[in-house]
Order: sequence, then structure tokens, then C-alpha cells
Amino acid sequence: MTSMDLRETILIVDDEPANIKALAGVLGDQYRILAATSGAKALDLVNEKGQELDLILLDVLMPVLSGYEVMERLGDLPETERIPVIFITARTDPDEEARGLDMGAVDYIGKPFHPVIVQARIRTQLELKRHKDDLDFLVSERTKELVRTRKDIVMRLAKASETRDNETGMHIIRLSHFCGMLGLKCGMTQTHAETLSTASLMHDIGKIGIPDAVLLKPGRLTPEERVVMETHTTLGGDILSDGESELLIMGREIALTHHERWDGTGYPKGLKGEEITLEGRITSVCDVYDALTSLRPYKKPWTVEAACDFLKENKGTMFEPRLVDLFLENLDQVLQIMEEYKETPEVMELVLS
Repeated sequence: MTSMDLRETILIVDDEPANIKALAGVLGDQYRILAATSGAKALDLVNEKGQELDLILLDVLMPVLSGYEVMERLGDLPETERIPVIFITARTDPDEEARGLDMGAVDYIGKPFHPVIVQARIRTQLELKRHKDDLDFLVSERTKELVRTRKDIVMRLAKASETRDNETGMHIIRLSHFCGMLGLKCGMTQTHAETLSTASLMHDIGKIGIPDAVLLKPGRLTPEERVVMETHTTLGGDILSDGESELLIMGREIALTHHERWDGTGYPKGLKGEEITLEGRITSVCDVYDALTSLRPYKKPWTVEAACDFLKENKGTMFEPRLVDLFLENLDQVLQIMEEYKETPEVMELVLS
């Protein structure tokens, strides 16, 4: 629909041009009319202008593709999910009408057309669609607000744990974006990948419970101190336990498994291969890569090439090979994230101080 014509748009599908002309004559003053004289042309129009359509009037008896067949194909197109369909037919068989309604049609209009009935039924369905669209918009906006609030709270919780470590807030932000990207490349849905992106922020939340003498020690840890440090995984699991939301359940699994290794030599449980949750395996790759390429008081940042070589060298031991391959195949996106969320000079000076 153009800015010059704000009327609602109706697609009329009928193999008889006379029927299209009759309906257009009844509806043309109030609505913008598009027309198709076959099911195939109708599907082409829906593919081309699906976002513009507000209602479809669909003839049942058409050659090649009947109205029912068109309706089945419309069900496979995401563009039509929000578009009400009214069947138009000369048949008055209740079984036929029930069949169409079962397929998802919202109403039937019989031939020959009675202008007042046509206008009333279309007006009713368009009013219902407007109300549904308004409600869907409100729900969508509220959902976005809740997701933003949830991520904001998790970010602050994660930053609270980072303040006790020598890592920066940018580390967890980059990690979050790396994990979301890699999740999508693994075939996760957008929603799943977004949940992973948020949950990964809590991967090191257990460091809150590690004594400063161990957590902030500038030199190499003793074997006894290493044992204490490794408990941040189970401490994180305890902190996030008993949560019923998908986010907290996933966050707990990541906290517990992001130091497990593909070959079973990681901690805390020595899980192997797919015994480790996919989210934990993804976080492991992303966490190690960002740690290697980040500045720390005890080390200079590795080059991207050196960090990538480390991932390659540890395929099948530390990391799941498929995930390393996907990460490296999408290095352009990794570099974009690194550039967008790079450390400021002030932060780098603080890390080194």
C-alpha cells in the first residue's frame, strides 16, 4: 500500500472476470482492489504483495488450482498468516463450507453476490483483523520490553561478577554476540539463539564466590588454588539453580559446562562430546577465543591469526570440531563484533594499572 492510498487492500481471486468486476464494483469505493483470474496468479501476487494485503476473497471452483488447493498453499507462506481468507462460491453444501472453515477460512460468501451482505461481512472481518493487528503489536512491544529488561538485569548481574575479576564488561558483551551468532550458524531459531546470547552472559557468575587471593592472584595458581578456581563452575550452577525460566536453566547449564572439553578432560564433571550441552560447547569456543584476543594484566592479546590457530589445533580435544569450523567460516562476523565492542583506551589503561 502506497502513502497516497491508505485504503485497505483486498485481493479477489476468481476465474470469471465478470465476478471480479461485480465485486470490484461493490468494494472499489472503500477498498483498494487487486485481482487474479487463477490460483497460480493469486499465489504470485501474494508472494509479491503479501505485506500489503488485508483480505483475500477466494473462489472455490477454479480450473487447475481450486480454491481449496490455493488455500493449502497459502498455509505454507508466512506472508499469509495474518491475512483472513473468505471463500466465494455458488455451492451451498454445508459440508463444503465446513471443509473450507476447517482449512482456515474465516467466512463464506455465496453467489450471486448481495452487495449489502458482501460489504457487511468484509467490514466485519477487516475490523476483526485491525483489532488483532493492534493486539499483536501491543503484545510484541510488551514482549520486546520484557526481553530488554531481562537482558539488562542479566547484564548487570554479569558485570557484578566481572568487577571482581580482571576481565572487562566488553568481554561478556563480545562473548554474548559471538554465542548468538554461532548458535544461528548451528541452525538454532532466532529465539533460541537470542536466549543463548543472554544466558552466556552468566557463564562466569560463580566467580563471585572465589576468594580474592585466588581470583586476583597475578601469577600462576598453585594446584590447590586451581582446584578452588575451578569451583566457579559449580558455584555458578548453584547460584542459578532452581530457576524455572528457560533463560536461567540455560544459564545454569552454561555455567556448569563451559569448561568441559570435547575429549572428556575438562571440568567439573569430565563430560565428553555431546554429553556437554550444545550451549556449553558454543560458549567454550567463544570464551576461549575472546580470552586469547583480549588484553589482561598478565598477558598481551593474541593476534586473530594466533587465536584461530589455537582453535584449529584443539579441534577434537578442547572443542567440538564442527563448532570450530563454523566459527572460523564466519570470521568476518567475529571481526565485526570485535570492532564494534573493542576496548576503549581508558579501559585498557585500567586493565594494565
